[in-house]
Amino acid sequence: MKHIIILGDGMADLPVERLGGKTLLQYAEKPMMDRLAREGRCGRLITVPEGFPPGSEVANTAILGYDLNQVYEGRGPLEAASIGYEMADDDMAIRCNIITLEDGKIITHNGGNLETEDADVLIKYLNETLVKPINERMGYECVKLITGIQYRHLLVIKGGSKHIVCAPPHDHPNEPWRPLLVKAGSVDCGNAAVHPTALTPQQTADLINEMILKSQELLARHPFNIERAKRGERQANSIWPWSGGYRPSMQTLMELYPQVKSGAVISAVDLIRGIGHYAGLRIIEVEGATGLANTNYEGKAQAAIDALKSDDFVFVHVEASDEAGHDGDLELKLKTIGYLDQRLIAPIYQEVETWDEPVCIAVLPDHLTPVEMRIHVGQPVPFLIWYRGIKPDEVQHYDEVSCVSGSYGLLRLNQFMQTLMSIE
Repeated sequence: MKHIIILGDGMADLPVERLGGKTLLQYAEKPMMDRLAREGRCGRLITVPEGFPPGSEVANTAILGYDLNQVYEGRGPLEAASIGYEMADDDMAIRCNIITLEDGKIITHNGGNLETEDADVLIKYLNETLVKPINERMGYECVKLITGIQYRHLLVIKGGSKHIVCAPPHDHPNEPWRPLLVKAGSVDCGNAAVHPTALTPQQTADLINEMILKSQELLARHPFNIERAKRGERQANSIWPWSGGYRPSMQTLMELYPQVKSGAVISAVDLIRGIGHYAGLRIIEVEGATGLANTNYEGKAQAAIDALKSDDFVFVHVEASDEAGHDGDLELKLKTIGYLDQRLIAPIYQEVETWDEPVCIAVLPDHLTPVEMRIHVGQPVPFLIWYRGIKPDEVQHYDEVSCVSGSYGLLRLNQFMQTLMSIE
């Protein structure tokens, strides 16, 4: 039995009054997901362990069967792996958004939907005008900025401490940004004693805050933002680092699950690729994969089909619903659910249903990103599992409410992957 997980990031939601009290999954046209739910079995999954933030780095790692208490190091190291930066033992890598600030508030976490080409220009500019002077002052290469994808980039601080308190910008839309600056945290975990840090938590926080404030002065003067201002468009006018950590120690999926001999990950998002890298999955690039609603669904579907011909495990991640949720765009999020259903899940199902070798399909989100809240919410998510010959349960539709009565019940964390791998 081959296995494929299709994950619609942030696809789940809460009841919306404008939709007659239905969630978006209840309201959306998604005949393929409903068919798989009707012909398969459903349940709900707790993807966020107690005490962890309800972010994609936590939820996707848990879905793949990892113990977050053993492997969690934040987004930064995962995204470093994805973009090919090999972390040294004394590196602290931290995710670095380019965001939009207006009137003293965080307006958007994505810098006005930056394109990678434009962001790369800004990162190179900041490396010359912001990073270089800091390194000269420190007397060594203390910090570096590395271009990622769109608004998602990487800040590496050599000898930096991960014991800082950061505010994910997507969790604070329309909130004042100054109270959200980085603060020193407590050193209360075992690996802190063995990690070689040159900077204390307070020194690390002070350094990052210095960079945030200086970046605002510099970016305001860049021609890219000057032209955007003239056109009345949102400016990409501040960096915002968050979710840092050291190099993680993770077993591969092949080591955790003997059923997995080889596998692949398909995603436009550095974070997911980084998880895939440490999980031992080969990373498949798909032309036109953007992480937004305009992503290449058909290309991802074909890449998944091709991967299943050679690999026995494939993880397909689609970011679009999460971005629409963060933007509070109800109509767009509904469209992304329909796109995922018809342009990615349907062609995969239609292909593998004809194969002699059976394929098990699982569909789920990683967390809720409610359009009326615009943040991540760590409630249980609905999931479905389908394969040829499975005995269906009573669930007729795939959504947050219907899956409550699914035969898998309420699973926790690595129980999902254990359940999936037991299907042979």
